Amino acid sequence: MWCIGTITGEYLANLEDVLDVYSAPAAAGVVRLCFDERPCQLLDHVLTPLPSKPNATQKEHQQYVRKGVGHVLLAYNLDTGQRQLQVTTTKNKGDYARFMD
Repeated sequence: MWCIGTITGEYLANLEDVLDVYSAPAAAGVVRLCFDERPCQLLDHVLTPLPSKPNATQKEHQQYVRKGVGHVLLAYNLDTGQRQLQVTTTKNKGDYARFMD
């Protein structure tokens, strides 16, 4: 997890290590994957949005109903551009294991 707090020499060294991976040329037999995750609130409308008029955006009421949370997992191959995405309703070790299979 990268949280910017106090920027120390150790923090900068770790950041440079990550940037080196991104900037390195592709090597035969080496797979470079980026992995990211993001929690998302699942929201629903209280009132049905009004249909949009020409050249205007759809009007939505500010109230919403919370319908739980979702979790987005993404793996990205730096060299091929291939992506794998999975959305789960939980966040646990089993989700990661199933994602990497």
